[in-house]
Formats: sequence, structure tokens, C-alpha cells
Amino acid sequence: MPRLLIPVESTPGETRIAATPDTVKKFISLGCSVSVERGAGVASGYLDAAYSDQGAALVAVGDTSTWSQADILLCVQPPPSENLRRLHQGALVVGLMAPYANAALATTLEQAGLSAMALELLPRISRAQSADALSSQANIAGYKSVLLASSALDRYFPMLMTAAGTVQPAKVVILGAGVAGLQAVATARRLGAVVYVSDIRPAVKEQVESLGARFIEPPETDDKPAESGGYAKQASDAFLAAQRQQLSDQLAEADVAICTAQVPGRRAPRLISEDMLDRMRPGAVVVDLAVAQGGNCAETVPGQTVDRKGVKLIGGNDLPCTVPNHASALYARNLVALLEPTMKDGQFSLDLDDELIAGCLIAQDGSIRRGDVLTPGAN
Repeated sequence: MPRLLIPVESTPGETRIAATPDTVKKFISLGCSVSVERGAGVASGYLDAAYSDQGAALVAVGDTSTWSQADILLCVQPPPSENLRRLHQGALVVGLMAPYANAALATTLEQAGLSAMALELLPRISRAQSADALSSQANIAGYKSVLLASSALDRYFPMLMTAAGTVQPAKVVILGAGVAGLQAVATARRLGAVVYVSDIRPAVKEQVESLGARFIEPPETDDKPAESGGYAKQASDAFLAAQRQQLSDQLAEADVAICTAQVPGRRAPRLISEDMLDRMRPGAVVVDLAVAQGGNCAETVPGQTVDRKGVKLIGGNDLPCTVPNHASALYARNLVALLEPTMKDGQFSLDLDDELIAGCLIAQDGSIRRGDVLTPGAN
């Protein structure tokens, strides 16, 4: 019988949890025993009693015996190294492991003899959609980014016809038409804004226009980037320079800019320069969802709102943590979708021929499988 442990998240500001009462019930039905640290779900709206009602055992935070007996640790973000070392050799850790160039994590996994699955590396294929945690969380970030912008903006989003005259709708420019960008489009359109979208991939035009937004055609160059594995490829410096020039005029007329352009494992492309900010009107708002990766916009600061000559720059990192109930529910379902096929007749085993497992299994029993990600260039 696989023994699952759901810990209290230790990363500052993390309000999500890796399991809900519903997913605990599902894991128990698959033949697992589940332990939940007391208070682990409170920040996301799930009380201890709800877990115990579904059959989970409530344990003290950091209880050494519980950690040492756990076969599978489900987390949102990886616990500190000293906590991971409490797990027994061969235990599996599953979560958003921040694997890129994370040599410290690799060392801990090796020394403790642990296995680990990083959800960031899940292949972007159709079969993986129900387990795709990056998409489920990006969807929330895109939604919340528009709400933040609408709250900070000095004008209405929709067009209004009043006795005092007609109010024109806000113009919103969204950079990046991935999951977060498309949800931002849908949310901004529901609020009545006129929405424009810029993306380096011409192929997303149909998706953008199906949501009622207007697609800004990429500049004509010989090296237009496409996508690989469902992610945008890194664009060349020449292409990005041409795109920035194109965006400058759009942003000069914009009320809101939502920045969502990210490339996994690499610094986010700088799309909005200081010169472009200088052309934006006082009262305009920029929400930068890529701020934790260096930012698409100059001068944004993670978790802060900066007033730059009247333009509000919102560093929108960790936005799923501001909607923790639904963020946790979706994330927990992602984990069930990924792990359910590995659990049969009360037994747990990893099928390394399964491309979903093979793609995100970064370590197995202390042996690093994805050194290209964890310690690039080490060899």
C-alpha cells in the first residue's frame, strides 16, 4: 500500500496545497494511505476535518516518523533540503520542483537516494493535458492579471453610454498567446475591453481571433520562431528588436499591457523597454507575469507595484497563490491524473516507457536522469 504524505508548504507566500479532500478520497480508493500535516490546507480553504472525513490521517507538522515512512510526497514547491532528507531512500517527490539549473536539488536527490518528478517537464502532448500543472496554474494567472489591471486602471474597461456622454472602452495589449495570455484575452473581453495580442508565433492568430481579440501580425523577418513541444521557442535578438519596434506604437495608445511571454528554463525576453514605457500615458498599467524570470517589462519588481512616471508596473509573480482554493483544486487534479495510471491493485510502480513519466522523472533512486536540466554543462 503506497503511503502518501501531503506537507504544509514551506515556501514563503505559498498558499496552495497539493491535495484536496476530493483527491485524498481518490487516492485512498486507489489503495493508498494518505497523511496530511495539520493545517496544510487552511490557507486554501480546506480544513483538517474535511481531510479526515475522507479517510486521511492528520499528523503533526514535520513529524519525523511520518516523513520517514512516506513512499510518495506530494508538494506544490519542493520542501527544504533538510526535510527531503527525512524521506527514506527510494521515496518519490512530485511537484513543481524548479528543476532548471538546480544543482542543489540534484545534490539532495542523489545523497538521499530519492526519486522526483518535476511537473514543469511534463511533455506538452494531448494525453498530458489533464496532468498539465503549468497550464492549470497559468490559466489562473492570466485571469487574475486582468483583474489586477482593471482594479489599478484609472478608467473603465467597457464602453459605457451615460447621460454625461459615452465612455470609450479600454485598450488592452497582451504580449504572449500561451495559456495565460489566452485566458487574459478572454477575461479582458468579458470586461468589455478592446484587446490586441502580440505573439512571435503566427500560428496562434486563429486562437486569438476566436476569443474576439485582434492579432498583431509579427514583423516580417527571415527567422520567425515557431514552437517546440507546445512552448514558444527562443526568438532571435533581431526578431525581438523588430517586434519591440512594432509594439512601441501599440503601447503608446494602450491603457493596459499584460506580459506573459516566457521560455522554460531561460530568462524571459525583454519586450517593453524604458523608451516604450516613456511613451505610455500616465495612468496606464503594466502587469508582468514573467517578472520572476527577469521580466518582459523594464523596472518591474516581483510582488510589488512600481509607479513609474504615472505608469503602474505590477510584478505579477505567484498570482495562482492569490486564488488558492481553485488553484489547489486544479493542481491536485493534475497530480491525480498523472499518478493514477501508476497505481494498480494497491501497488505503485513507474512505467519508464510511458513518455509522461519519462519526461518529468528527473531522478530515480538517487540517480539523476535529467542532468541536462538540473546541472546543464556539468559534464
